[in-house]
Amino acid sequence: MRNMRTPLLATTKTVTALLCMLGVISNAQAQFATTIIPVTPPETSAQPAPAKGKPPAASPVAPAKAAAPAPAKAAAAAPAPSQARMEPRPVDSIMVVVNNEVITRQEVADRLASVVKRMSAQNVQLPPRDQLVRQLVERMIVERAQAQMAKENGIVVDDAMLDRAMQRIADQNKLSMAQFRTRLEAEGMNYASFREEIRREILSQRLREREVDNKVVVTESEVDNYLAAEANAGGQRQELDIAQILIRVPENATPDQLAQRRERAEDVLRQLKTGADFAKTAAAYSDAADALSGGDLGWRPADRLPQLFLDGVAKLQDGQVSGLLKSGNGFHILKLVGRRTADGAQAAAPAVQQTHVRHILIKVNQVVTAAEAKRKLTELKERLDHGSATFEELAKLYSNDLSASKGGDLGWVYPGDTVPEFERAMDQLKPGEVSQPIETPFGYHLIQVVERKTDDASKERARQAARQAIRERKIEEATEDWMRQIRDRAYVEYRNDE
Repeated sequence: MRNMRTPLLATTKTVTALLCMLGVISNAQAQFATTIIPVTPPETSAQPAPAKGKPPAASPVAPAKAAAPAPAKAAAAAPAPSQARMEPRPVDSIMVVVNNEVITRQEVADRLASVVKRMSAQNVQLPPRDQLVRQLVERMIVERAQAQMAKENGIVVDDAMLDRAMQRIADQNKLSMAQFRTRLEAEGMNYASFREEIRREILSQRLREREVDNKVVVTESEVDNYLAAEANAGGQRQELDIAQILIRVPENATPDQLAQRRERAEDVLRQLKTGADFAKTAAAYSDAADALSGGDLGWRPADRLPQLFLDGVAKLQDGQVSGLLKSGNGFHILKLVGRRTADGAQAAAPAVQQTHVRHILIKVNQVVTAAEAKRKLTELKERLDHGSATFEELAKLYSNDLSASKGGDLGWVYPGDTVPEFERAMDQLKPGEVSQPIETPFGYHLIQVVERKTDDASKERARQAARQAIRERKIEEATEDWMRQIRDRAYVEYRNDE
């Protein structure tokens, strides 16, 4: 879960997920945000035909001159009470059908208000309303298709899991849940809506782990090439801040579709070359997940970026825009926001402390509450303190972790290998010492440090770091392709009744 800083929502971006941001907006923007997407009002019912066989009443005035205006004048003079109260008003209606579900105009309007606040807080210029709505609807289509796929695969984010995620966000901001809720509402965010945003984000992440992350393979030859490239760079590690606009090409695109998307990308590039703001243009045209954040990818190590991006910005100066770059996902336009050399070159890697550690984990779920898990571990700690059982014996009997069969042994771990809460508690222990119950996102732990050693970063450690960098880069590339496939394979029907 991302760390959130004051103002509470001011730095949030998502790929995820859209999170409403704090921001003061102008009257024009406020009107833009709160305008309900219009729907066609119901048509006025036609006047009933005269009863069959009954002629119209006779009139001394010729029918051609008197029949039409007379009812109108009578209605204006004496409207029925029920008719006087009937005024046209906006109603909700279906905007898009996604497979077997719908997205309504009210849903889009609600999300639109959130997006406008977030973009305003990030100082991203608002594109024309119709373009922003189009971008937002496309994102909601992908989200809905992802949720349907997750449901088909039995992936669920229940309320208990969501509550724990919300608690971690509050803890990161050093707030109680009551204070956190008050803070959200003070910044204009509905608490229930925020919870659903977090649910969607967790659901998307778990689905991606299943469909993308677990299928990514890194070969030893790729690791060798990576380390060789690092050595040739003399240990200097570069970081880049890049923004992108992606014009996505459908899977198995026809030549006509490819030509249309290229023409659209070239038109976007012409706008940028003539002075259009990059962030505003990305929000209006980009098909990437970061479009509504102005396309900014943020600072990233060069080894975490696709080679296509590195080649595309290699000769650019800060602030310059690339030409069109073609990938399997479509056409990219990149802006080099900044370039810097990262601190701590690998050539000067410091000695690191390794810890041999084991633990007993009691997971918190719908059956076992946090209080029960903590109480159980407190009892086990007392048994260890009195010497009535060994750590290995209790771990095999009670731990909910895969390491239970090995007596809770996690082996030698490096700094950063475990979550921060676990690592902080572990670092405070002496060899042979057992911690009090420690809470992490996985549940409650008893931790025992077996021994420690200090060693230079080994070759295997360097290979692990290289393997992780390659894996993250491949996951990002595969995720873009996966999202494109989800969108292309979904049945989408637009209801244009405006």
